[in-house]
Amino acid sequence: MILLDAEGLTVTRPERPLFTDVGLTMASGDRLAVVGLNGCGKSTLLRVLTGAVAPASGTVRRGRGSRIVTVAQDRARPEGTVRAAIGATGDRAWEAEAVADRLGLTPLLDRTGATLSGGQATRVARATALAQVGTSEDDDAVLLVLDEPTNHLDIDAIAWLEERLAGHRGGLLLVTHDRHVLDRVTTRILELDRGRGHVHEGGYASYLEARALREEQAATAETKRRNLARTELAWLRRGAPARTSKAKHRVQSATALVQFEAEAPARASDDLPLHHGTPRLGDTVVELHGVGHRWGPSGDGAGSTGEEEPWLFRGVDLMLDPRERLGLVGPNGAGKSTLVDVLAGRLTPTEGRVVIGSTAQVAVYDQTGIALDPGTRVAAAVAGGHRDPDWADARLLEAFWFDADAQRAPIGLLSGGERRRLQLLLTLRQKPNVLLLDEPTNDLDLDTLRVLEDFLDDWPGALVVVSHDRALLERTVTDVIVIDEESKGRRRPGGYAAWEEARRSRRATGRTSAGPAAPKAPRPAPRPKATGPGKRAPAHLHKLIKEAEGTIRRLERRRDDITAELAEGTADHVRMAELGRDLATTEADLATAEDAWLELTEEAGR
Repeated sequence: MILLDAEGLTVTRPERPLFTDVGLTMASGDRLAVVGLNGCGKSTLLRVLTGAVAPASGTVRRGRGSRIVTVAQDRARPEGTVRAAIGATGDRAWEAEAVADRLGLTPLLDRTGATLSGGQATRVARATALAQVGTSEDDDAVLLVLDEPTNHLDIDAIAWLEERLAGHRGGLLLVTHDRHVLDRVTTRILELDRGRGHVHEGGYASYLEARALREEQAATAETKRRNLARTELAWLRRGAPARTSKAKHRVQSATALVQFEAEAPARASDDLPLHHGTPRLGDTVVELHGVGHRWGPSGDGAGSTGEEEPWLFRGVDLMLDPRERLGLVGPNGAGKSTLVDVLAGRLTPTEGRVVIGSTAQVAVYDQTGIALDPGTRVAAAVAGGHRDPDWADARLLEAFWFDADAQRAPIGLLSGGERRRLQLLLTLRQKPNVLLLDEPTNDLDLDTLRVLEDFLDDWPGALVVVSHDRALLERTVTDVIVIDEESKGRRRPGGYAAWEEARRSRRATGRTSAGPAAPKAPRPAPRPKATGPGKRAPAHLHKLIKEAEGTIRRLERRRDDITAELAEGTADHVRMAELGRDLATTEADLATAEDAWLELTEEAGR
């Protein structure tokens, strides 16, 4: 059945239109995701469709008998207890309690809304909505609207949410940056790009292919326009006869071609110009020796009850490498952010010793972010306030999709996602050589995440990432530290994929982490088991494959840069010869790297 139909939707904001003439139809079984840059109007579109905001023009019609269940990002804290808010009362209370448990809310059921943090309130709102669907016969008449549903959820909760959304019989409309959710749940994607809506059939991969094709076609059309404009301009300069109406028309057409300004590309640059100038790291980066922490009288935490809390982690020994790529994983509340604060020197642990090298320049991008003055203009914030913005600042902002209008705008006019993007840019602008990212994907759009991942591929520093975004972890880290009831700070080689594979294996054999592990005598870490004579362990192979993929990406970018410089041409024949030699060497190295990657993937598949 038709749940919702919208056409001709237009919304403007003071400095420019947000989106124009957007239309869509949602029926039972539809799975539609809305994607686009922060500030393009994704959340606003959801509010228009649900009736919370009136559009400047256009109409929204609901299907007869349909109902909408929605969760916005700015959901207010509930009144009363969490239990009452999610509907965990009466004969069917167990259903709501089951949803709450999956979202990590069981310890909060008897707390009042006023005592909840922002992330906890968001999870409560999500549980309230999900408890209303999936249990009744009229679910096919429900349109479930979710804005960033994976924010503030841990990996297990996100996996459960995927299953819940995939089983919903009604319509699903969501905004999300989680690429796994996009591929697992959605069947169509609506992209908001520079004020227009583009619908792509399929999941995330299909969307990327269709978008690349659209941009390629636009680039081809612009090349043809420029060639025609050059031809017409040459004709005008030779002195066009203006005695006939045909000639006059040609003059007008030529003038229009020359004066036409092509639409700016979706992304101004594939590279973030921040690698150069990063300080070199010495042998000592950040070291943890027997570090443990718990809140309470012996800790540094505020709000102590006078009783010592359980240890979040204990006996953590860690020596970051100058090119470290480390992930921190575990359930919400396990202590990951606390460990980041210890690594950054912002928190003194309850026990143990922290050593920060003299050459280490640590920067933290966490869930709070850098404080921003709403009255400061975006360009001035990047310039630092002690000088006027220059061309380098403008180039950097354009690489992060802040166009000329956005650069002049006060920070207070930015959307929540745009402010998060600016906070990330200001963090990277410091040019640290030790970067700690605590849930960096919250409220960031897909394009910004891809730029961040590309930047980290070649970034010459140490990286520690706390994230529940599986795609980000798979792309950026090679090892993980697990903080849960069993592993309070144990390092696992092989990155996120190896850790997740080990977890699935334990569950398949009936071994769970529902309670704390029994104490065991310390013993040396087991050597990786080979899968056969002469074969390497899967975790080690996964690490080698990721390193090979990074090498291939770097060589491809180097090849493209050289090719572009050769295409521009130069009168310096010596430089042209050097470029030719560099290109040949790079292509040979690329072929070798691709062969190595093929061998590794074949070995991993055997």
